[in-house]
Amino acid sequence: MHNHHAALEWWPQLLLAAPFLFLFILYGILYFLSLQKGKPWPIHRLLLWNTGLALCLISVIGPLAQQAHVDFTIHMTGHLFLGMAGPLLLVLGAPITLLLRVLSVSRARKVSAFLRKPLLRVLTYPILPALLNVGGLWLLYTTSLYNLMHEYMLLHVLIHLHVFFAGYLFTASIIYIDPIPHRVSYLTRALVLTGALAGHGILSKYLYAHPPVGVPAEQAQSGSMLMYYGGDAVDLVIIIILCRHWYRAARPRTLHSGQISTEG
Repeated sequence: MHNHHAALEWWPQLLLAAPFLFLFILYGILYFLSLQKGKPWPIHRLLLWNTGLALCLISVIGPLAQQAHVDFTIHMTGHLFLGMAGPLLLVLGAPITLLLRVLSVSRARKVSAFLRKPLLRVLTYPILPALLNVGGLWLLYTTSLYNLMHEYMLLHVLIHLHVFFAGYLFTASIIYIDPIPHRVSYLTRALVLTGALAGHGILSKYLYAHPPVGVPAEQAQSGSMLMYYGGDAVDLVIIIILCRHWYRAARPRTLHSGQISTEG
């Protein structure tokens, strides 16, 4: 399919790779600044961040990005890396927390004030990211958009950027790793996550039986199975983290030694 586009032009790959390379450099600078200030940053956060960036880069530049144009299963692998696994690892890297601890008090307050703006309240309320994330996938795979993406390189870039940002916003709106001024209840986040899981699972089953135009049935079946089970694996991690945070928030506070309980 689309053999004349099998060799992806270089500029979309570089354009998509540039933001992730910039984030790699920026996070590294913040990491060393934190060390210089005598505020050690957990090494596992650094590793999670860099692994997430690596998954995103693999999906937009190099052999996998080229093969994704002619193989639906490879395309779906890139989708899992760019829209699900990569964003999850980046969220776990806690970039906002690292930024705030490096900045001066006055600048940190400005960043915190920016995070409280109404637009970010809307963007981090779980329902909108869920619609952008899962709804965007339904639009991509059940319309002619999937084929147009391989014909027009600018559209290819915009769709990949959307997949990443929608995936990151959705993950960040469900599990609070970084400080978030506009907190949503655990129940609301759990309900939205359940709905998103259902929408993602139904789409993967739909694609198994109704491949996008031009996609061979064998590739559609293997790709949709990868979407289903791979998506479940990433979502399971999100569920575990959400439930862990919920449990910590709901459990009774332990009493300090020597403190007498007045209850009962």
